[in-house]
Amino acid sequence: WRPSRVVCVCLAQPFAPPPPPDSMHSSYLLAAIAAASLPLSSAFLPAPALPSRFAHHSAAASAATSLPLRTTPLTSLSMADDKPPVGASAEKFSKGCAQPEPVLVDADIRKILPHRYPFLLVDKVLEYVPGEMAVGVKCITANEPQFTGHFPDRPIMPGVMQIEAMAQVGGIVALQPPMAEPGQDFFFGGVDKVKWRRPLVPGDVLIMEMRVTAFKKRFGICKMSGKGYVDGKIAVEGDFTFALAKAKAE
Repeated sequence: WRPSRVVCVCLAQPFAPPPPPDSMHSSYLLAAIAAASLPLSSAFLPAPALPSRFAHHSAAASAATSLPLRTTPLTSLSMADDKPPVGASAEKFSKGCAQPEPVLVDADIRKILPHRYPFLLVDKVLEYVPGEMAVGVKCITANEPQFTGHFPDRPIMPGVMQIEAMAQVGGIVALQPPMAEPGQDFFFGGVDKVKWRRPLVPGDVLIMEMRVTAFKKRFGICKMSGKGYVDGKIAVEGDFTFALAKAKAE
C-alpha cells in the first residue's frame, strides 16, 4: 500500500507568543492545502524556509525528531557475503559418506548372480578376494515393493531379506573360481547365530562382508560368516551354509 498524499501538521511550542490571528489562520490554511496537494515522494524533499519568527521553533523540532530517510526506492536485496557457496553443505556430507571405487557394478553382478528384480539385493561390490571374501552394498529405498506391506505406516526391511542380501554377497564369492565352475548354482543349506541389531529403513546403506570359513569342494559345501553395518554400527550378523549344485548340462 502506498498513499498518494501526505498531510503535515505543525505544532508550535506553547510558551512562544503566537502570531497574529489573521496571519496564523492564513499560514496554517495555506500549509495544509499545499501539503494535501503534494505526492508522497515530495514529502521527502527539503522543507521550504519559514518566516524568521518560526525559525527557532523549527530548529528545535528538527533536532529532536529528525530521522534518516531513504530517498531512493528499494529495488533489490543481496545476501550477506559470509554465506557459504551453493553446494558447500552437500559436498561436506558427500565426503562424509564417500565409498571407494567399486570393483563390481550392477552389470558385473548380473553376470555372476542369477537373481533379478525385485530380488537382486546387491547394488555394488567394494572389495573382492577370490575364494575368500567380498564386501557388498545394498542401498535401501522407499520404492522397493516389500515396503507396501512391511509396513505401510512404518517401512522396515524384513530380516529375511537382510539375510538374503548377505547370502547374495556370499554368492559373489561362492559362484566364481576357484570355488565354483561356470554354470553352477548355490542354495541355502542353513543359517545359524543370526542376530538383528537395529531396524533397517529407507535411506539406510547396508554394507555387508561375507568371509569363507570352510569349503569342501568334494561335497559342494561352503560355510561363511557375515556381518552387515549401517553408519559404522552393526545391524545384522550370522553364519551361513551354502550348497553348490553341479553345473547345468549343456
